[in-house]
Amino acid sequence: MQPQQIWECITKRAALIFECYLPRLAGDGLMSEPLAGKIAFITGGSRGIGRAITLKLAVAGCDIAIAYRSSHDQAEAVCAAVRALGRRALLARADVSDPESVAEAFTTFRQQYDRLDIVVSNAAIGVLRPAMELTLKHWRRCLETNALALNLLAQQAVPLMRQGGRIIGISSLGASRAIPQYAFIGASKAALESVARSLAQELGPSGILVNIVNAGVVDTDALKYFPNREQLLAEYARRAPAGPKLTPEDVANAVYLLCLPEAAMITGHTLVVDGGYCISG
Repeated sequence: MQPQQIWECITKRAALIFECYLPRLAGDGLMSEPLAGKIAFITGGSRGIGRAITLKLAVAGCDIAIAYRSSHDQAEAVCAAVRALGRRALLARADVSDPESVAEAFTTFRQQYDRLDIVVSNAAIGVLRPAMELTLKHWRRCLETNALALNLLAQQAVPLMRQGGRIIGISSLGASRAIPQYAFIGASKAALESVARSLAQELGPSGILVNIVNAGVVDTDALKYFPNREQLLAEYARRAPAGPKLTPEDVANAVYLLCLPEAAMITGHTLVVDGGYCISG
C-alpha cells in the first residue's frame, strides 16, 4: 500500500470514529468542555475501551497523548479524530510492562507537553487458560502489563503533575470473582487495584488522586478471544438490571466522572461499572 493510500485509509477511519462515537460521547445538546486545557496520557488508547476514553476526554476539552504497542494505524486514526475536535494529539509507542519503554514514551511526551493532568492505565494483556496450565511466563506477562504498568506510569507522570492530577487504572470483575480461564488475569487486576490504593495514599498530599474503574462484561475485540463469549454476554444481559449491554462508552463515562473537579475527594476507590451485574443472583 502506498503512503497516500495509507493516509486515506487513516482519515476515513478517523471520520468514521468521529461520526459514530462523538454524538454518544457528547450527549444531547451543545458540547461542554469541563476539562478544557487538561492534558491526558492514555495507554491502549487506539481500540475498544481505550479509544472510547480517549474520545470522551477529548470531547471534554483534553489534549491527548496515546501510548500504543502495535496498533499504529488505529492509534493514528484516533489521533486524527482528536485533532478534528481542535485538540492536540500525540502518539508514543510503548510496552507498558517495560520500565525503559515507558520512560522512552514519556521522553516523546515531553517533546510536546511540559505538564500532565490525567493518566489512564488501560492497556492490558491476558492468557486465557485453565489455572493448572499456566506458567511463570504467563504470570509475569499478566502482572507486569496489567499491574506493574500503573506504578511505572505513576513514576514517570508524577513529576509532570505539578498542580495535582488524576491517575486511573482500568480493572475488571475478575479482580474479585472467579471467571473460567481468567486466573492470572484476575490476579493481576486484583494487584492493580491494590497498587492503586497504595499510590492514592502516597500521592494524595501532592493533590494527585488515584482510582480504579472496574468494568463489567464489555463486548470489545478482546472479548472475542474468550471461548465462552456468547455465554458471558447472554448471562450479563440476563442479570444486569440497568440494561442488557455494557459499552466502552459507559466505561469512558466513569473515567470522565473521576476526572471532574467535583470528584476532588474521591481517591483510593474502585468504581464498579457493570449495570448492577454483581448485585444480581
